[in-house]
Amino acid sequence: MLTWVLGLLGVPAALLLGPMLAGILMAARDKAVVVPRPILFASQAVIGCLIAHHLDPALFPLLLQDWPLLVGVTLLIFLASFALGYLLMRSGAVPGTAAIWGSAPGGAAPMVILAEAYGADARLVAVITYMRVLVVVTVASLLLTLIGGAHSAPATPGAFWEPVAPAALGITLLVALCGMVLGLVLRIPAGPMIGAIAIGTALNWSIDVQLATPKPLLAAAYAFIGWRIGLTFNRAALAAAARSLPWIILSSLALVAFCAGLGGMLVWQLGIDPITAYLATSPGGLDSIAIMAVSTHSNTSLVMSLQAMRFLIALFLGPRLATLLSKRKETENQ
Repeated sequence: MLTWVLGLLGVPAALLLGPMLAGILMAARDKAVVVPRPILFASQAVIGCLIAHHLDPALFPLLLQDWPLLVGVTLLIFLASFALGYLLMRSGAVPGTAAIWGSAPGGAAPMVILAEAYGADARLVAVITYMRVLVVVTVASLLLTLIGGAHSAPATPGAFWEPVAPAALGITLLVALCGMVLGLVLRIPAGPMIGAIAIGTALNWSIDVQLATPKPLLAAAYAFIGWRIGLTFNRAALAAAARSLPWIILSSLALVAFCAGLGGMLVWQLGIDPITAYLATSPGGLDSIAIMAVSTHSNTSLVMSLQAMRFLIALFLGPRLATLLSKRKETENQ
């Protein structure tokens, strides 16, 4: 119902935002609903196939030519995330070391697990992490709604049931399945999506295999990912973060504003459109930003390239820096 209303209003990525809002409402009422992990992994793999379909090898000259700028922007986003977390921790606005782990841009699941292992409040870490995702997606939707025009790409009812070649759909489902297996074997955050991107891109570039992601399949993937995010905001988690919630929201907005400023620099230096620049620098989840990118006429290849670059940096450096700062905080308290 929420998805239908948002679609009528022309809100971009309504297929993601509708389930996300529904999940928040259900979680706030303590409804015992859980998205099974296999379904969540399959949804991530489908999004990976969608991204692989949009990745264009013609982007490499731009990445190679302007790599100092792009790497610099990525590192600044990474450092700004930890700086805000450290300030929240030092100010006492967020108790303990939860602010450090929650602000780390290394993926929600691994940060929550590591935070709990180091004695931080895992519920508070989850709230901080997913609140940032929620703020990023909401601001992006509002921005796209206000700008509209060439960037909005709402699906018409007729386009929803477009015919799909059975062979292309079969290959896509096979790539999604292999991506799930590869991602789970590698044990990395958002592994099924990363695996599907790697396999799908390799096939697309080497033997020109065309992947097909029909809108009903995407709608199901969007719904499960949206529910997964929304259901994190249960009553217990929100109660644990009640006093800190205004500061959490404020820090999320500050980080989004900082990243938007870096996006403005990319517009100035590279001549890309503002929506592409905003999505490329947004500190949200990789899957949610992917959905926003392909729901608009932005440069999906550039968006996902920069997001993937930051994801890899956060994957290797995020837990190490979070651990270092957490131990420093514990030493100061002794």
